[in-house]
Amino acid sequence: MKNRLNNWLQRIWYQRTSPPVLLRPLSHLFRHIVLKRRAWYGAHPEAARRLPVPVIVIGNLSVGGTGKTPLVIWMARFLTQAGYRPGIVSRGYGVRLRQPLLVTAEFDPAQAGDEPVLIAQKTACPVSVFPDRARAADVLLAAGCDLIISDDGMQHYRMARDIEIALIDGDRRLGNGACLPGGPLREPVERLDSVDFVVCNGGQAQPGEYPMLVTGSTAVNLANETVTRPLAAFQGEKLLALAAIGNPQRFFNSLQETGLTFAAKVLPDHHAFVASDVEQENGITVLMTEKDAVKCRKFNSSALWYVPVEAELPIAFGDRVLDSLKKITKVKQNG
Repeated sequence: MKNRLNNWLQRIWYQRTSPPVLLRPLSHLFRHIVLKRRAWYGAHPEAARRLPVPVIVIGNLSVGGTGKTPLVIWMARFLTQAGYRPGIVSRGYGVRLRQPLLVTAEFDPAQAGDEPVLIAQKTACPVSVFPDRARAADVLLAAGCDLIISDDGMQHYRMARDIEIALIDGDRRLGNGACLPGGPLREPVERLDSVDFVVCNGGQAQPGEYPMLVTGSTAVNLANETVTRPLAAFQGEKLLALAAIGNPQRFFNSLQETGLTFAAKVLPDHHAFVASDVEQENGITVLMTEKDAVKCRKFNSSALWYVPVEAELPIAFGDRVLDSLKKITKVKQNG
């Protein structure tokens, strides 16, 4: 039932130019509420917690996967190389916590969330998880971080931000342009006018947007991660492509572009995997995303492979981020 509803919404959001008549009043109401909420925070800046270090929020307007995690990882690595000590805050999807949790690469995703664990593994930066991102950031400040990256959180106005980076799916763009539930947007399209940077993941970047390319051409074996194979080497084998992410079609498209033929299995985003999800007949190889692999290492099966990806962005984007940070840091230091 849930999958059918999701498929119906996806068709409405991305295959129609406007929402169905019955959903339009709800979309207008949602839009009105989010605009009023944003206006309230604009009129009451004291309601937002301002941190003593620069805060970069990486988010999006649309629900579903746009590629935030690869961009967060890229940003953390880039700023580390530039001499900063970044820490990452995340809500931790599906995790119930009474206080912020400092996440390391060894954490069980069931305790901290799949994306925070993946980010910790790939960046070696401190990651703090808590719904109140400002409180999560306090843990990072105590750990010696001099810059905060928020994984998602564009709509989390309780934490003030110095740089906002909005990520757009270059293939699906903003769908029919309507707010939830008639469209995929959590805020109106014009919200993009107020952000500092717009990054376009795949597709064709529009004027003023920075293109991001996410690539992955090698598979890693879950049972022995020293064993790797080029994706092209799987051609001709019996394959199952498994995805429990916000936009599974992006993963499937990347495999097809490599020339692979496979059966596809879609599970809900952030799905808690059990053994039956990945068990297959002998001779069938399973390919999955790196985010899903974080939750499947416990199965220790040589038939399971994941495809790590890396984000690539223009030099000019990194230069502009660093220029902005220098100005922000100077202002904060001068009080």
